[in-house]
Amino acid sequence: MTENADGSLKSVSKAFKIVGYVEEVGSVTPTRLASDFDLPTSTAHIYLKTMEEAGYLTKSAGRYRLSLRFLSHGVNTRRQFDVYEVAVSEIDLLAETTGEVANLGVEEDGKRVLLYKREGEEGIYDKAPTGEFTHMHWTSLGKAILAHLPTDRVDEIVDRHGLPNATDRTITDREALAAELESIRANGYALEDEERRANIRAVAVPVFANDSVVGSISLSGPTSRFTDARIESELVEELQDKANVIELQLRHY
Repeated sequence: MTENADGSLKSVSKAFKIVGYVEEVGSVTPTRLASDFDLPTSTAHIYLKTMEEAGYLTKSAGRYRLSLRFLSHGVNTRRQFDVYEVAVSEIDLLAETTGEVANLGVEEDGKRVLLYKREGEEGIYDKAPTGEFTHMHWTSLGKAILAHLPTDRVDEIVDRHGLPNATDRTITDREALAAELESIRANGYALEDEERRANIRAVAVPVFANDSVVGSISLSGPTSRFTDARIESELVEELQDKANVIELQLRHY
């Protein structure tokens, strides 16, 4: 077995890159994998066959795709987050009472992870799947968390992942981000104003446990319904009410 410069095993690193690649393209043949990864076809076949035998890929008509074993791992991993266990019912209520899409997010590896979502009767699907990782500064969920992380942690996240733009409204400047986070702390909520997708706005509030931010909850929808007036008079209050319930339950979980 050979190692990378950082001591990690090259074969294991390559295997996980292949997993991510198969997830992205949907399914793959050994020939295509060999071409895209600059591998001998025999080596590509070994990687795919090994992961199939381990139960992490499944083969049909000569093509390999991810198996549902990943679903099992994802479900079990999500249950390890206390905030998920206590927040699901409140997120469901939030979607029901507002009619919009309600979301729960956490930070992992410097990214915002969408841990759970529920669509209300009038909710518009915004193509954000459960389990999605995105840049923190793109979303209200991420910004609500960033605003309450230690400054050195925020700097570490920005140093590692940068501030790339998703739309022409995305914050891409450190000073602008710092000012935004200060405003979020002062106002008690974070606003996403077409910063990730055109015509979509979202508003989020943080969730705390033991004086530390452990996640955030949000409502998202079309700009036509997410007016400043509605956000300030209705949606922020709904979010803060549910966040308070979640925090109370976390104390006794």
